[in-house]
Amino acid sequence: MQIDTRRRIEGAAFLVLFALTIPVANWMVGNVGTVCVADGPCLVPVAPHLTAPSGVLMIGAALVLRDLVQRRLGAGVAVLAVLAGAALSALVAPPALVVASAMAFLVSELADLAVYTPLQRRGFVAAVVASSVAGLVVDSIVFLWLAFGSLDFLAGQVLGKAWMVALSVPVVTWLRRRDARAGLAAA
Repeated sequence: MQIDTRRRIEGAAFLVLFALTIPVANWMVGNVGTVCVADGPCLVPVAPHLTAPSGVLMIGAALVLRDLVQRRLGAGVAVLAVLAGAALSALVAPPALVVASAMAFLVSELADLAVYTPLQRRGFVAAVVASSVAGLVVDSIVFLWLAFGSLDFLAGQVLGKAWMVALSVPVVTWLRRRDARAGLAAA
């Protein structure tokens, strides 16, 4: 397969997956968990004696997918995807979480972009991890504060998203190696 064709196909796939994380995360936070708090989120365990709102799993994946969109389709498309994602987040979030969801998504994904962009050419995997960590901390603080007026679930939010980033490292490493062999560098 031609390199440009592969880049576009993979970029489109990453973009679709990125877009899907938004409605799935918003749905999960109100419907999936081992326990659902009255007037609060549904929680999942992320470590012994530590829980987080279930949507963290998708948001951790979204941070990595945004980087992959940028790698395949460029920073301009990634910025447009973030803006569209924030709008989509506002449309699909439960009414009580619209502002928190949209703002957390927008601010965290822009933080991810700001960290990833200068680091990507020096080390793709390190850039993905560093930018995702920055984004997941920002997302956790903004979302929890705006949605619930509390940072009670901050440790669980950060750890839950970090698990998803950590799970992506082997895939991102494989992608970097495959790209190097095929001469498919970052966009």
